[in-house]
Amino acid sequence: MRDSFQPKSTREAILDATDLLLGRFGYRKMTIDDLAQEVGIGKGSIYLHFTSKEEIALSHIDRIIDRLKSRLREIAERKASCREKIDEMLVERVLFRFDSVQNYSQSLNELLSQVRTKLLERRTRYFEEEAQLFKAVIEEGIANNEFRLRDSLEAARTLLMATNSLLPYSLSTRELGDRGEIEEKTRRLSDMLLSGL
Repeated sequence: MRDSFQPKSTREAILDATDLLLGRFGYRKMTIDDLAQEVGIGKGSIYLHFTSKEEIALSHIDRIIDRLKSRLREIAERKASCREKIDEMLVERVLFRFDSVQNYSQSLNELLSQVRTKLLERRTRYFEEEAQLFKAVIEEGIANNEFRLRDSLEAARTLLMATNSLLPYSLSTRELGDRGEIEEKTRRLSDMLLSGL
């Protein structure tokens, strides 16, 4: 067991341990006992915060996306042109996910194949929530005469769909390539997409 002093909430510590153990063992081999030992708490304490290993893994992914959405909001609120904000938001959505799963040897689809149905449901919700953030910036750009569009939500969804191929869902970060290459590909794709707005 680790030192029982816990500077952050137990729930956050469990999710941090989940990240570490998913990278080390993968979902199938990760156990509640492993999590409890890594956090330095009893196994029963895990169940005070989560009902199952599945809920823990999915909550870990939820936390990544919550942090990403926070970053996207920060970018959207900056003083910059809407084009610059959209560009940075696209790069951030790809690189943030890439960085968040850097220590996993498998793609998220492979790693979490046992919870695939629930992961796909969540992914649909994640993308729609992200689309709403992009939509707000696109509408600001329309109001400022930066963009000439009729359907800002459809444009937002299209931007996300175009960059989804660079996310570490079907391929691991190793298979996707070097972080610098991913950033360059995202910037080139963003530039091409934004020229259409």
